Amino acid sequence: MHSDSGHTTSVWMANTEVPQFQPLNQDLRTNVCVIGAGIAGMTTAYLLARAGRAVVLIDDGPIGGGETGRTTAHLTAALDDRYYNIARLHGEEGARLAAESHMSAIHRIETIASMEDIDCDFERVEGYLFLGGDSQRKDLERELEATHSAGINDTQLIDRIPFSFWDSGPALRFPRQATFHPLKYLKGLARAILRDGGKIYSGVHAEKIVDGEPARVTTSEGHVISADNVVVCTNTPVNDWLIIHSKQAAYRTYVIGARVPRGSVPHGLYWDTPDPYHYIRLQQAEDSSGNELDYEILIVGGEDHKTGQADDMAERFTRLEKWTRERFPMIERIDYHWSGQVVEPVDYMAYIGRNPGGDEHIYIATGDSGNGMTHGTIAGIILNELVQGRKHQWAKLYDPSRVSLRATPEYIKENLNVAEQYKDYFTTGDVGDVAGIKAGEGAVVGRGRGKIAVYRDERGNVHQHSAICTHLYCIVHWNDTEKTWDCPCHGSRFDPYGNVVNGPAIVGLSPAGSEPRKEEKKPKRAASKR
Repeated sequence: MHSDSGHTTSVWMANTEVPQFQPLNQDLRTNVCVIGAGIAGMTTAYLLARAGRAVVLIDDGPIGGGETGRTTAHLTAALDDRYYNIARLHGEEGARLAAESHMSAIHRIETIASMEDIDCDFERVEGYLFLGGDSQRKDLERELEATHSAGINDTQLIDRIPFSFWDSGPALRFPRQATFHPLKYLKGLARAILRDGGKIYSGVHAEKIVDGEPARVTTSEGHVISADNVVVCTNTPVNDWLIIHSKQAAYRTYVIGARVPRGSVPHGLYWDTPDPYHYIRLQQAEDSSGNELDYEILIVGGEDHKTGQADDMAERFTRLEKWTRERFPMIERIDYHWSGQVVEPVDYMAYIGRNPGGDEHIYIATGDSGNGMTHGTIAGIILNELVQGRKHQWAKLYDPSRVSLRATPEYIKENLNVAEQYKDYFTTGDVGDVAGIKAGEGAVVGRGRGKIAVYRDERGNVHQHSAICTHLYCIVHWNDTEKTWDCPCHGSRFDPYGNVVNGPAIVGLSPAGSEPRKEEKKPKRAASKR
């Protein structure tokens, strides 16, 4: 399948054809407009359509073409920020609601897959948190106690993970976690959305989102979708200028898929304790017709860094492969390399609910914190209720307007890091001259506001854009793995030709030599139609 989120191909994209949808060719009036066809947007649209609401879902790429197609699809309530930290910031009740919501999300995916007859390889497995780096047994004991306090009563401390070939040392076991195939699941949701009267449009870029009665979404083609409510599920919101983006940070994470004999590695979810940590699971290999092959894909991820703030991607893949081969001697070969974007909130919980800053009819879902599949499902569950004017018991924990004073040190640290990125205005570019850029490569050329993002395509043609991100005007960096321009401030990404791949930017890079296009993040409210 084609992905609009980067150059690499994940194991999910390689063997799954998602349904194609036509672009929008007219203005529309609807009850709810959902922007973004990843798991958050698709789950929200599915639940609202089931509830009888008129739903229009748009995406500028195919369904699952963003970060949902790049996940490793761990369905787990074992949160990587640890329950003792969540309890410190959100209290015991907050930790309990975090556990309840993630366990409920796993159950909801299982229920939907069963009810809608979606063959998405859903499998209940055990999860294991094991020691790595400088971590000690007492760290696991602390988390064991915190999980019990949060209501996950069946976690246990065990001597080792169930591998005969590798003694991991002590581990914390989480029963009844799960794995699935995210794109097969989204295909099933799409089928159900259409059955229930929803409409899905691909190749539709939302260029302006305005609150009002009705709210309005204007596409880059000039069509207007008027809706009682708009739900923005674009991984990170494209309708907000700063409020949310100052409270979270974007990271790139790296994944390999290695061929191993079927049955040689027990199915499960596995994570170690360093920061950044490694995460492991398995997926049955299939041919293009969906027939099972005699091997499985061992999926291993890690080596995270802030988006746009590293240029050693090849070395990160090398380190990840070395770490994996040292522990899994049965690996036959590496079949896949890909990367994805993870959005980390400063206080560990996603932001799901009404957009902060006074919007009444615009809702957002963002801040997956490395648990995108469960957070995206939680988003659908909460937003389905809020959009219909009802309350939900998890809504306060995930409220995008919340301010956590205990998270202030992390907030300051992340925003100082952002401020530091503006130093790029005072440095020279990556190369002194366009002639030094090879086919299929990109580089920033020049100094100050004159910096140009230059890409030479495979035919040798040169494409030049302003290197200034259209969100908050940082200088973008070339990502050689995904062939994208990545912003080191808030994680916006653009394809080699300057088109937006990932928010918070909503418009593409400007032509070379022109001022960056100003984004209208907070236009006046649309006039009331009442």
